[in-house]
Amino acid sequence: MLRLRYGRGTGLEDLCEQLLPIGKERIEWAKMAAVLVTARFCEPSSELHIAEDWYRRTALCDLLQLSDEEVNKDRLYRALDHLLAHKDALEAHLSKRCGELFSIQNEVLLYDVTSTYFEGQAEGNPQAKRGYSRDHRPDCKQVCIALVVTFDGFPLGYEVFAGNTHDSRTLQTIVATMEARHGVVGRVWITDRGMASTKNLAWLRQTGRRYIIGAPKSELKKFVSELAHPDGWRTVHEGVEVKLTSHPETKETVILCRSADRRSKEQAMHDKFSRRIEEALHRLAARIVRSKKRLDPATVNRQIGRILQQNQACRRAFCNRAGA
Repeated sequence: MLRLRYGRGTGLEDLCEQLLPIGKERIEWAKMAAVLVTARFCEPSSELHIAEDWYRRTALCDLLQLSDEEVNKDRLYRALDHLLAHKDALEAHLSKRCGELFSIQNEVLLYDVTSTYFEGQAEGNPQAKRGYSRDHRPDCKQVCIALVVTFDGFPLGYEVFAGNTHDSRTLQTIVATMEARHGVVGRVWITDRGMASTKNLAWLRQTGRRYIIGAPKSELKKFVSELAHPDGWRTVHEGVEVKLTSHPETKETVILCRSADRRSKEQAMHDKFSRRIEEALHRLAARIVRSKKRLDPATVNRQIGRILQQNQACRRAFCNRAGA
C-alpha cells in the first residue's frame, strides 16, 4: 500500500526505475528511495540512525517486505549517492508533479544560503573549506548550501558551494541554474542584503530580472527624509509599516520598512553592548588608578580597542564620543 500510494502520488518509483542503475543489487533502488523519503517526512535524521533505530520502530519492514538487516547504513548511503547523482532530474520532476498535485506557483522565489560543518578533516570532499561559520565553528571545514523555495515554502532546488564562498558569489549561478531547470518567465527573486553586491545588482538590472533584495545599511542614508516623513506609511502587519518610494539614482521602486518590534530589539541590543563597554572601561579605569607605576599608553589603547572589538554593535557610538 505504501509503495502504491508513494508511486502513484509522486511518480518517484517509476522515475527511480528509469534513472537508477539496474545491476546486481539485491534490493530495488526504488524501495530504498521509499525508505529514505519516508524517513525524511517522519523523522529527519542520518542514514545511520534510520538503519539502527528508526526503521526498526516502524511498520515499513512489513509494508516494503524488507528486513532490518536488509535496510543497513551502507545500502542507504549508496541509495542516497545514486539519488544525488540525478539531483537535477529529480528536482525538475518533483517541481512539475507538485504543481500538478497542489497548484503551487513558483513565480516568486526566496533564496538564502546556509552552511554545515564537518568535525573531521573532510579530505575526501574538495568543497570542504574554512569560511564564515554560521555555527560559530571557524575551526572546522564546511560547505555552503544554497536553497531556493517557493513563496509557500516548497523547496524548489539547492546547490552546494565550497565552504569559503561568499553568499553574493552564489546568486548568479543559482538564478541561471533555476531558470534553466524551471523556466525564466515571471520570476521574482527575493533574498537578503548578503546578495546585494554592486556586481549582482547591475547584472539583475541589465538582464531585466525582477527582484526584491535587502539593501545595505549604507543605502539608508539616501532615504533619510523619506524615512522621517510621517506621510505615506501603510500598515501591512501588526507593528510593521511600509512605504514605496523611488531610488534617486536608478529610479527603481524602493520598499522602505519599519518595525516597532525591530526598533525595540535593536535598542535593547544597543543598550546591552553599551553597558558592557561602559563596565569594561570602568574596570580598566580602576586598574589604571590602582597601578603604582605609569602604564604604557599603547597597551591601554590596545585594551580599549579590544573592548570595542568585542562589542561591535555600538562601537561607533563610543568612537564618536571620543572624537574618533
